[in-house]
Amino acid sequence: MKVISDFHIHGRFSRATSKSTTIPNLVKYARMKGLHLLGTGDFTHPKWMEELKKHLYEDGTGILKTKDGFCFILQTEISLVYFQDGRLRKIHNLVLCPNFETAEQITETLKKRGRVDYDGRPTFGIPSPEFVELMKSVDKRVEIIPAHIWTPWFGLFGANSGFNSIEECFQDQAKHIFALETGLSSDPAMNWRLSALDKYTLVSNSDSHSHWPWRIGREANVFEMKRLTYDDFIKIIKDKDPKKFLYTIEFFPEEGKYHLDGHRNCGVRLSPKESIKNKNICPVCKKPLTIGVLHRVEELADREEGFIPKNAIPFRSLIPLSEIISYVTGASQVSSQRVWKIYTKLIKAFGDEFTVLLEVPKEELLKITEEKIVDAVLKVREGKIRMEAGFDGKYGYPVFDEKTKPREIQQNPRIQKSLTDFSISSTQL
Repeated sequence: MKVISDFHIHGRFSRATSKSTTIPNLVKYARMKGLHLLGTGDFTHPKWMEELKKHLYEDGTGILKTKDGFCFILQTEISLVYFQDGRLRKIHNLVLCPNFETAEQITETLKKRGRVDYDGRPTFGIPSPEFVELMKSVDKRVEIIPAHIWTPWFGLFGANSGFNSIEECFQDQAKHIFALETGLSSDPAMNWRLSALDKYTLVSNSDSHSHWPWRIGREANVFEMKRLTYDDFIKIIKDKDPKKFLYTIEFFPEEGKYHLDGHRNCGVRLSPKESIKNKNICPVCKKPLTIGVLHRVEELADREEGFIPKNAIPFRSLIPLSEIISYVTGASQVSSQRVWKIYTKLIKAFGDEFTVLLEVPKEELLKITEEKIVDAVLKVREGKIRMEAGFDGKYGYPVFDEKTKPREIQQNPRIQKSLTDFSISSTQL
């Protein structure tokens, strides 16, 4: 059976999350998206754990289920802030575990080092090697995956507080790291440029702070499984077998909010080459630029763009259907009634969003919705779109029509002049 999984999300007790994020809402919208498995998010938070226990039950497989059969895997994200080699390090890690008992033991272990009740993603002053050792001491089946590894502020390779290698970060505990989360601002093709990453499985998740289908599942992993258990799930990731790990679903990395360098407040967005010419200094305010993911990849890469390693897991780049509809129709918000009406009509006709985006033929789509929306869906499916790249905390966006650009870009000539639009040609499936 095909299992589409997004195993990095957050509950409503994390900062900057939707208060409507409940288990019933997550299940409702995950099904509309086409997901079969979600991470629980934030199992260390006591109030969220109460809700998980209220709505989910264990059946011995290591996978939690709702009464009507939707599946979750126990997952949380932990922030580590500490000094190493004279620098402040800020690293986010995903933690996966197979049952409530282990999750509670992890929480009790972490409570000895700090609080867990103030945020769904708590912060501890624990160095990464010690953290992995601590988690493995609770249960050997606990797994740690470095989260969104390229983001400037809290990624393993982040420009502001990261490292230059897995070994530098995790030291003697690097032997327990088997997968890396690419994050919204990078895709597998960018990571393939580093030969040191070949032995790791690249996974993709939404890191969603909301229950809406344009947030959850915006990145995901597609498996072929005989049965869905915790051990089988982990084994597929570890083995990196293309026959079982079919592909990842990716954000276009240019749409991520840390893809390029720049200063949002100054309206400055620069390519890595332009930043280097400016000695990584903002030409407007003369302060250091926020260095983006593409710049860091260029710094660490030992391969040319376009290299594909042997047995690489392929990927598909998509834009959430609600966003496509919003851009094409000129709707002011993704959550507007106009967008939602068109979206739900398509979902009712074809079952779920991933089916619409990846599988439904053009002639069938045209029976349900207008041609300009169908054309946009097909352009995304085929990778034939242009993107305005994100930078310094601002998401990028696709350009379906030159006349419809976000108001901020239209009114800020500096952003328009700082970089020509990128042309995207997919290297996916």
